[in-house]
Amino acid sequence: MEPTTGLILRRITQTNLSVAAHKLATLILDAIAWKDGYNGLSRGTAAFTLSALAEKMGVSRQYLSVLLSELETSELQLERAKPNGKFAPWIFRFSAFDEESETHDLVSGEGDTSLSRENNNKTIFSGLIEITPSSNVFQTSWAELIKAAKATLPCWNIDTQVIWDRFLAFNRSRGNGRVPAGFLLGFMRRWRNSPGTTPRPEVKPSQKRVADPKERELLRQMQAAPTANRQFHASDLCRLIGHAAYEARVLDVIRKFGCQRFSATLAVHGQAVLAGEISR
Repeated sequence: MEPTTGLILRRITQTNLSVAAHKLATLILDAIAWKDGYNGLSRGTAAFTLSALAEKMGVSRQYLSVLLSELETSELQLERAKPNGKFAPWIFRFSAFDEESETHDLVSGEGDTSLSRENNNKTIFSGLIEITPSSNVFQTSWAELIKAAKATLPCWNIDTQVIWDRFLAFNRSRGNGRVPAGFLLGFMRRWRNSPGTTPRPEVKPSQKRVADPKERELLRQMQAAPTANRQFHASDLCRLIGHAAYEARVLDVIRKFGCQRFSATLAVHGQAVLAGEISR
């Protein structure tokens, strides 16, 4: 079945997650592009910086990492990657909904002369671009599309006019007089900054403090053991105290803090690290 917003939303509500993780999954779902080229994204992906995502969630960056790990290990199988450089946004996708069939190429052909197509109110690059000696991009129909698409691409911090000028120069050097609009998106995706260009660091918002003492204590315990090592921690602790005792500790944390099992498991590992029972 072709994945849709409704299908993924139903799966999110049916998945055993903490309330905060449900909210995070919904935020990511809301930003997913369902057409290749929408905001420069591939179909089925969303883009956020971690600082922006933490601000939307109203949580600290540390707790956001815990929530992302919860989604990654859940049935939703959240994946994230940073293919466009250190300071570019993270790209998110729910891999549980991968289709075996190949995704159709949505770049327009030369016979298509419309500026854009609309599908579910999301715009993709299509049509033809005339390669002129020089022009002001803001006097063309392409400025808004470039501004929207570059937000998640390697050229995210480059002026729109500079992108346009380089694109025209690139095609003039190859003798192109008219090219499909998809060429512009491809050009932006393959953008390379000049040597010595200093990327603009992302602005980090002030981290929101957790007011509830119980939540603060739970977070402290969870942070004591790195999430990436959770399987090793579980194995080491079960070997040390036995599976029954391990399960008892997890249930005790759930009762004490009212959290989901995933958070409780991390807290149990953190307690063991703090007590010196297992290594970090």
